[in-house]
Amino acid sequence: MIKVELPPWGDPQRASSPRLNKRSGSFVQQNRGKRSICLDFARPEGREVLEALIAVSDVVVENFSPGVLDRRGLGYERLREINPRVIVASITGFGQTGPMARKPAFDSVVQAFAGLMHVTGEPDGPPLLAGMPVADVSAGVHAFAAIGHALFARSRTGLGCHIDVAMVDALFHQHEIPVFAASIDPDYQAVRSGQHFPTQCPAGAFRGPDGWIVIFCTQEQVGRLWEAMGRPEYSFDDRFSDPRARVAHRDLLTNEIEAWLQTFSDDAAALAALDRHRVPCSPVVDPGRAHAIDYYRERGVVETVEDPRMGPVNVPGFPFRVSDTPVGVDTEAPSLGADNSHVLAEVLGLDPQQIEALVTAGVVAQ
Repeated sequence: MIKVELPPWGDPQRASSPRLNKRSGSFVQQNRGKRSICLDFARPEGREVLEALIAVSDVVVENFSPGVLDRRGLGYERLREINPRVIVASITGFGQTGPMARKPAFDSVVQAFAGLMHVTGEPDGPPLLAGMPVADVSAGVHAFAAIGHALFARSRTGLGCHIDVAMVDALFHQHEIPVFAASIDPDYQAVRSGQHFPTQCPAGAFRGPDGWIVIFCTQEQVGRLWEAMGRPEYSFDDRFSDPRARVAHRDLLTNEIEAWLQTFSDDAAALAALDRHRVPCSPVVDPGRAHAIDYYRERGVVETVEDPRMGPVNVPGFPFRVSDTPVGVDTEAPSLGADNSHVLAEVLGLDPQQIEALVTAGVVAQ
């Protein structure tokens, strides 16, 4: 994978905090395994190099605002002329078309417009941002899936295509209930539900001896919770025997569960009791401490990588497991323009004199 960066500073993420030894942890996490070429493709010589790269590429991913590449003569129609098999994935906030296509966007803006913030927070509190960049990540994952689909289609047709992924669309697609519910019930109103799932009980975060424990039981699992609590009679209690009754008596049941949790010495003991009865549950994990949890280490969900400037750094591991094709990245994130010579020589076949001329002219930088 070749990352094309613009001089003089390259990807702005290189400067994001926190940093160590002038190295951004965020950049390291997101760019391992990529090759960096720092190329001024606003200049004719740089554009020639970029077009030569496109001619031998399977996929081009870009996240410029709609119209930027067209104005530079590098829109999809031009890329298709260069390489009819190329797949171009364009990721933007509001898509390539529509009345908001040119509106600038960041993750928080998208969370608001996609309705995520409307359903996040306490019922009587303000709308809240999610604690991670869900719009950015969701758009990237949707693009990844679309690229796989496009590659499969190309194996049959021989032709590439243009993929239009909007961050808003990718995030809005994840709504589970509000969209259809409002269309079939005019009185339905999506609301912020806070720490408890609105249509199930028990289903939410409960205060444990040390921190917070999430318990989620449907009618099929709730009997296991009563057994774990030593209260099998709750199965026949009119307040708790069916889902609607439990939702109606949520505050009372929450108090009962939290009082029971406080009888344990710590959260680990309470979770062990729940697990013995196969009650769906989890501690609320601090992601910065996840590396100390066996699950994350054994499945490679947290990896420790050695960066040449930062030293050992914990990063999220690759989330897919494929039986016959090992996946994952064990290489470092590139310095700006670190792979100029490799890409120009090995991929494009330029000789040392041609490469030196591009460097001297300032078309490529490092």
